[in-house]
Amino acid sequence: MAEVATSATSDHLLVVIDPVARRADPESVRIAKDVLSAGAATKVCLPEGPEEFARVLARRGSRRPVVVGDDRALMRAVSLLHRQRELAGCALSMVPVGGVLSLAGALGVPTGAVAAARAVLDGVVRRMDLLVDDSDGVVLGALRIPSLPLREAPPADQDDAVTGASSFGSGSGSGSAHASWLRTCQSLVRTLVPVRPSREPLAGVTRLGPARLRVEVDGVTLVDLDQPVEGVSVTPGASGFAEVEVRPVSVGASASALCARGRTVTVSGADFRYRADAVVGGPVRTRTWVVREGAWGLTLPTVG
Repeated sequence: MAEVATSATSDHLLVVIDPVARRADPESVRIAKDVLSAGAATKVCLPEGPEEFARVLARRGSRRPVVVGDDRALMRAVSLLHRQRELAGCALSMVPVGGVLSLAGALGVPTGAVAAARAVLDGVVRRMDLLVDDSDGVVLGALRIPSLPLREAPPADQDDAVTGASSFGSGSGSGSAHASWLRTCQSLVRTLVPVRPSREPLAGVTRLGPARLRVEVDGVTLVDLDQPVEGVSVTPGASGFAEVEVRPVSVGASASALCARGRTVTVSGADFRYRADAVVGGPVRTRTWVVREGAWGLTLPTVG
């Protein structure tokens, strides 16, 4: 990622505390609030959902936004500012609290509440590259396209037995007594279904198979539909370039990864899903990502 360090001002902060963080770790939230309030003038907001989160961020005025939450909360803030075309003039800060914090750690944000809050107050803003797709979605850290999912078919005997019990019970009767009787019948039927040996795949378990995708980097085809692949990864690199890696399916000897770098990456083929940081998108048949150099700023600890 390209980084340009600039000074962070901490005179006025808008501290937006994600509801997931408040439920997951209220003690870390309290510590973060105390440290930030002791070092700067703060306005604390407690949005209850995405719409309120968006309204709070839109009405921030001249205050510097500080997101207290997990990776999804950070991604939500960046996405909102991007759609409002305000990323260039707004630097974000973050105190990671919650269960999904791998993106925050990869970006260089301290994972402890005290250290992260101190970085908000004393750190520097670093401008970083961003991947933007043709639907206006953003990728901060990594884009991964998994292989096609192949679902195991459920055992016919078990599926028919449970369905049969439900159909049988739906013909007449109503009320709590009927519902209780129906659940009892379904439970009884399930107990009569033979248990599969553990060596066989469980019903509904998803396993991965090869995908056939065309991957183009700056208009040059890196892999085409005739070459099945295990996966594709795209990450913002340095100086406005994305790093692309395609892992072909190996036949016999292991196949070497195909690597390239460029400013525009287009993936097309049969319906595929992709993971942009902590969010799964798709299915789509084609998607193009473009690198925006230095598009967003994040406050990080001062180096040295």
